[in-house]
Amino acid sequence: MRNRWALLGVAWLALAGTAWAEDRIRVGYFPNLTHAVAMVGLERGFFAAALGSQTAIDTKAFNAGPAEMEALFAGAIDLGYIGPGPAITGFVRSKGKALRVVAGAAMGGASLIVRPDAGIERSADLAGKRIASPQIGNTQDIALRTYLRAAGLGAADHGGTVTVLPLANPDIVTLLGKKQIDGGWVPEPWASVLRLQAGGKELVDERALWPDGKFPTTVVVVSAAFLAAHRPLVAAWLRGQREAITWLNEHPAEAKRVLNEVIRRLTTRDLPPAVLDGAWARLTFSSALLPEAFAKIAKDAESLGYLPSARIDGLFEGGLEGDR
Repeated sequence: MRNRWALLGVAWLALAGTAWAEDRIRVGYFPNLTHAVAMVGLERGFFAAALGSQTAIDTKAFNAGPAEMEALFAGAIDLGYIGPGPAITGFVRSKGKALRVVAGAAMGGASLIVRPDAGIERSADLAGKRIASPQIGNTQDIALRTYLRAAGLGAADHGGTVTVLPLANPDIVTLLGKKQIDGGWVPEPWASVLRLQAGGKELVDERALWPDGKFPTTVVVVSAAFLAAHRPLVAAWLRGQREAITWLNEHPAEAKRVLNEVIRRLTTRDLPPAVLDGAWARLTFSSALLPEAFAKIAKDAESLGYLPSARIDGLFEGGLEGDR
């Protein structure tokens, strides 16, 4: 991990001298329901309308936060939709120079799902169990390990009793069904897949662990250098996002249809209606930044040894929508 960030630091230094084209913006996102704002904004033309006909939008779909963050560091994308964990890590590891968080996009939508026959009824029952998270150091991994620590347990790789396994979300579904793991802390729609298709039960809805049930799941990050060079372009993008979020919240049935079409096109498979509806009910689409939640995630990541510091002063760049 340290070598990766050292290389990315070199990449950022090279990026600092890059000159960007005035007529395009390069955007990264995941083909996941938690990135619905990006997909709807692109598919329905909200971003294109806000940017104007003189600015082209180049897009790239990613499967994981670290890969997208590497692309941002390397100058392959200018703006990205990503989880708060990788955003915080990228900011801290670059000593605050590489990126800014300019808006939220989605809140909620993460749960700890366990096998009904694993004998897990409360947090204490997780002792000695095998619980998966999508990736070491990702947003759900931080949440899981922090939850275990608060319950007096802890992960086995840090002297605790719970074996935490980094597994891709589809593998979590497969292994839970085969009874080779006891549960997984996963984002939507995978939590609903585990509940509705793999027979899992919800032990923790992460919303219950946060004030007012609000915590960031997807945020918008921008290269700091790109933002300095093209602030009006980023402001226009966020005005398009505002329109996309309004449409998402006012037209849920049509939004789910559009999203399933995009997900099918990008991944060759869509989401069953029950899974889509279940996941949708646990997500909130909003541009709210939630800085207090970021501060907690950063502190949790530092206490777990994932970050050298929890200082995130300067991470946020708000108020851009009003720029002209």
